[in-house]
Amino acid sequence: MKIEKASIVTAFGSKTIGTKVVDEVGFMNFLSNGVKKYNPSKDRQPGQHFISMPSESFETVSAGVGIRTQNPEDYILRLYRGNVETYLKRGKAATVESLASIVYTVEAYLSDPDVKDEEAERIRNSGATHVLITILASAGPRSPLSPYRLVHNLAGGNKEALLWSTDEIRGKAIESKQYHDKWSVVAD
Repeated sequence: MKIEKASIVTAFGSKTIGTKVVDEVGFMNFLSNGVKKYNPSKDRQPGQHFISMPSESFETVSAGVGIRTQNPEDYILRLYRGNVETYLKRGKAATVESLASIVYTVEAYLSDPDVKDEEAERIRNSGATHVLITILASAGPRSPLSPYRLVHNLAGGNKEALLWSTDEIRGKAIESKQYHDKWSVVAD
């Protein structure tokens, strides 16, 4: 088994937005063990794995969120996916309470509508069996999709969203708004 990082994964950088890996070797060891033990029958979409990680792995990351404040000095501006956005400073990150990773099989990754040709070629040439899509180091309640990601997925960005009922979509929208009214993504 070989896990390759998707080109969109920025958590390993010295400066990043959201979850940050602070111990790469430790994190990748925990992730590899999680993928080996994972039961793919739990997938909502074949090949798209949600890997819950043990509490011992929490020290390998910095949480991607913190509780919103009313102090403008606690925030910074960063360019993210073509837009300037406001983020809580990394020093305000909450203590990690849960950690999970989204890992796709190579087949699932290569069939994803967001994967560009150049990225697909890189993954094919890497010898990977799995692709790390994202790392979710959370505090408080489990982080739902951001309002932006929810709309992106509904607009065709993820095959799983095609299966959601109207009630599921409405529930996800309510959950997203309630969460993001209290919590803010952090950045360096």
